[in-house]
Amino acid sequence: MVDDETRVLILGSLPGEVSLARAQYYANPRNQFWRLLAAMSGRDMPDDYDARLRVLRTLHIGLWDVVGSAERTGSLDGSIRKATANPLGELAASLPRLKAVAFNGGRAATMGAAALADQSDLVLLSLPSSSPAYTLAYELKLARWRTLSPFLSDSG
Repeated sequence: MVDDETRVLILGSLPGEVSLARAQYYANPRNQFWRLLAAMSGRDMPDDYDARLRVLRTLHIGLWDVVGSAERTGSLDGSIRKATANPLGELAASLPRLKAVAFNGGRAATMGAAALADQSDLVLLSLPSSSPAYTLAYELKLARWRTLSPFLSDSG
């Protein structure tokens, strides 16, 4: 989910079972993604998924995954096997206003930073996972997610 106005691209590793079943990013209600974005941006996040995507567009945030395909039992990143990467460099090059790429979790950061290593004009940010499996306190996650805020303004 990107467009020509995307300034920040948030990359997860691979959607979990609930997200895949619903065909929605971060559909597991225990995942803190939407709560973190709401708090970080100061915007209300509606319950309706399409409305959430509209809010992301107004914030100039795009979403995608580092992993294009893989084998996995369950939803944990540690269970990902035989991963094939998405063409992140091509995507980044196609987004004229892209300033920062944020990796939602360690697996996304490890794979994604390597794929974008030659994109010297981009700020790469490694964020703590919004997954309920990553038990870092919400307040500490939010403090790190707030590093996205400067990239959402026209001067970012």
